[in-house]
Amino acid sequence: MAILIIGEKPSASKAIAQAILKQTTFTPTKEHPKIEGKGIDGKDYVITWCFGHLVTLAHPEQYDPKYKTWKLEHLPIMPSKMKLLPIPGKQAQLAYIKKLAKSSEFIVNGCDSGREGEAIFQFVLEYLQIQKPVKRLWTSSLTVEAIRTAFAEMKDGKEYTSLYQAARSRAEADWIIGLNGTRVFTCKHHDKFTVGRVQTPTLAILADRQHEIDHFVEEDFYEVEVIFKQVGQDFKGIWQGPRMKDRSMAETIVQKVSGQMGTITSYEKKEEKNNPPKLYDLTLLQKEANAKFGFTADKTLKIAQKLYESKKISYPRTNSNYVDQTNIPFMHQVFELLKKTTYAALVAKGDKKYVHIHNKHICRPEKIEDHHAILPTENIPRAFGSKDEEKLYDLIVKRFLTHFFPPAVYRVHIILVDVKEESFKTTVKELLQSGWKVVYTEESDEGPLVENFSLDPSQPVTCQKAKILDKKTTPPKRFTEGTLVAAMQLAGREVEDEEAREAMKEHGIGTPATRAGMIEKLKATQYITTKGKHLYVTPKGMALIALIRKSGIGLLASPTLTGQWEKRLNDITKGATVDGFMKNIQKFVMALIDQTRNMEVLQKQTTTKELANCPSCGGTLFKNSKAYSCSRWKEGCSFKIWSKINGKTLTEKNVQDLIQKGETRYLKFKNKNSGTYEAKFKLEDRKTGDVSVQFRPRNN
Repeated sequence: MAILIIGEKPSASKAIAQAILKQTTFTPTKEHPKIEGKGIDGKDYVITWCFGHLVTLAHPEQYDPKYKTWKLEHLPIMPSKMKLLPIPGKQAQLAYIKKLAKSSEFIVNGCDSGREGEAIFQFVLEYLQIQKPVKRLWTSSLTVEAIRTAFAEMKDGKEYTSLYQAARSRAEADWIIGLNGTRVFTCKHHDKFTVGRVQTPTLAILADRQHEIDHFVEEDFYEVEVIFKQVGQDFKGIWQGPRMKDRSMAETIVQKVSGQMGTITSYEKKEEKNNPPKLYDLTLLQKEANAKFGFTADKTLKIAQKLYESKKISYPRTNSNYVDQTNIPFMHQVFELLKKTTYAALVAKGDKKYVHIHNKHICRPEKIEDHHAILPTENIPRAFGSKDEEKLYDLIVKRFLTHFFPPAVYRVHIILVDVKEESFKTTVKELLQSGWKVVYTEESDEGPLVENFSLDPSQPVTCQKAKILDKKTTPPKRFTEGTLVAAMQLAGREVEDEEAREAMKEHGIGTPATRAGMIEKLKATQYITTKGKHLYVTPKGMALIALIRKSGIGLLASPTLTGQWEKRLNDITKGATVDGFMKNIQKFVMALIDQTRNMEVLQKQTTTKELANCPSCGGTLFKNSKAYSCSRWKEGCSFKIWSKINGKTLTEKNVQDLIQKGETRYLKFKNKNSGTYEAKFKLEDRKTGDVSVQFRPRNN
């Protein structure tokens, strides 16, 4: 009997096949001859994949049809046992996996190493009721060497049972809170409000920052800057004292010190080492790609995933900036291979001696959970799928190369000068050794550096010039997607409970893999918008956070909830029972529902636009981000016209024509070959909003 290996995605499965079978030839089955790549067939092993999630938790209507209609009296919805449901379009792959499993001796879980990968695999086995023995292939790299090493060290799948229980508990808890919270807020306040354990505290971070900015009061203040001179050396000094809000005070100081002699009262010189920046985890990569290239967090994740699937980089969905001792030889190998690339000039200046197991700026095994930092692999690319892939790869390689250089070394001069009883401070940074900075020479954001700076502290200085600097206080910076994912990662710092904060230390709000998707969800639900790189909270988003905090359920908008969850999920991973965790979730949801039912109804805050009366029920038709929907949807009206049909985005005029005339005029469409054709939309069903596309007849 063959052994079945199930990977998470086709790309990962191809890499496993290359390492184990030394081939990646697809063998479509007779049952599915038109579906490319159902599996890879070897003599002793058959390899297939999950395409990510194949199975998810069932929707409420799968438990009772009445839940199709959203009503307060239906809440809470808390199934005693959660059902699993195939994701639409994935049934054929599930059937194929079941067929292979029947004739397999045992199954290898080759999904991504971590809580989510465990859930993807176990959901499939549970839904298909497969009872075969399981072994776990655990690797964070898709290189041939890494896969073969992991294959030789596979453990019994039962050793990961607690990891799956934690993953399952997290999924069920998110389902219970998100579903009940969204329905109770929506039904109570007669407007679509989505809430969730990750989504809502993320929105709160943005709302709090926006509140600070909106209520910021700008104030003027003044500084005095002077130019000192000693034989052969000029340097600037800034007046030391409380912030000056009175310009006349600054004018008095300028007049007092201009042209006067000063005394050096303190002169400190010290050497500082600046170590290379941390290797990338996903959050840091998203932050820097956003700052340098304007990539959204979601775009960076998708590009990084493509680079990983083509084996150009290691696993990107990591929260670690470190490697362990087993990665050091691999890093040396990649360094050598980069000598034959466009990075050759940089590599020639570096040295492998700086990358070793005792370098705590790189090698910290205790800091790694499931995956090490993002690294380039030995599969050096000859070409890229896009310019954006090349840009992101360049970021990763350069960060990798910085660690093959010594620290940058500076001599810092800190000088205090007294002039007529007024004190001025100077800080001068002198570069002694560039070290790793040579990697970023062309894009250095370093402040001004000096060479050969020298003063005699026993000699006086002359105040050659003094001037007033007009300053203004500035509000906090508005979040970008890059700074938001960083804030989500660090949200655990706000958690007061020490144990919960410790559990969140490496997690924050969400995970590296889910934060980008959460930002996209906040956009889709119209809680936030973007202007350039910056994120803005809509009136609806601000209203939701204010509402939650006034209601007595403020924990829903706080990272404390995630902190408590992570602590308990960590306990489950270590062997604690699931029951206590789920009972606490149920208690929280009951309190959430009770508090919300007793609220005053919120005056509607919406970013949707009223268009026309619904042709099905007479309600009001509104435009949102994805569709033109009836305001009475929660009462059972199913009328909806999607915003994009057949690749064409409908305008408000198009929708009004559909409702009033039953069809639009002929519109121009683009086809796959960059040509054009004409067609019109026709409203086929005034109950549901179903729309057809009718092509203009060709002239004979």
